[in-house]
Amino acid sequence: MPDPQAPVPPSLDGEDPHERFMRLVNAAHFGVVAYLTSLLGNRHDAEDVFQQACVTMWRRFETFTPGTNFNAWARKVAFYESREFRRLKVRNRLQFGDQLVENLAAEREKEPDLSDARLAALRHCLAELDVSSRSLIEAAYADDGDSVLAFAAKTGRAPQTLYNKLSQLRRMLAGCVERRIAEAGA
Repeated sequence: MPDPQAPVPPSLDGEDPHERFMRLVNAAHFGVVAYLTSLLGNRHDAEDVFQQACVTMWRRFETFTPGTNFNAWARKVAFYESREFRRLKVRNRLQFGDQLVENLAAEREKEPDLSDARLAALRHCLAELDVSSRSLIEAAYADDGDSVLAFAAKTGRAPQTLYNKLSQLRRMLAGCVERRIAEAGA
């Protein structure tokens, strides 16, 4: 939780700085976690690093210039937090090397607006799915590893049938996202 006594940048519009920070962090959450996932290769690690990055962002919020790109600033803070996280977790042999992470970060920074456009397009495409398909997608990307199997048991359908349907949905969603991006001219 942010320390109410910590210094914060002056508000240009009279908004409480603590509320402004929370609003900006909440708006940036999904994009920063997606960015961290691309750097760390694991959503759970990305969420952990995001939490630490939030603490660091709050401590350094006075250095953020209102009116500039908060998402870019948050990604930069998250990048350095991810490096520290990887340094501390070096005992796991399956970690990305520093050079690879720097290359991934550089690539992601080239197209942050496209990533945002892709996320918006994906949300739209997901909203167009029927309830059954959307439920399958949600089950497949839930935090627990056996969610498709649990979904199969719950619905009385064969797991392989669901995996086949999931593959079809992924292709359909990818096509939908690409069409929406092309239509938007992004």
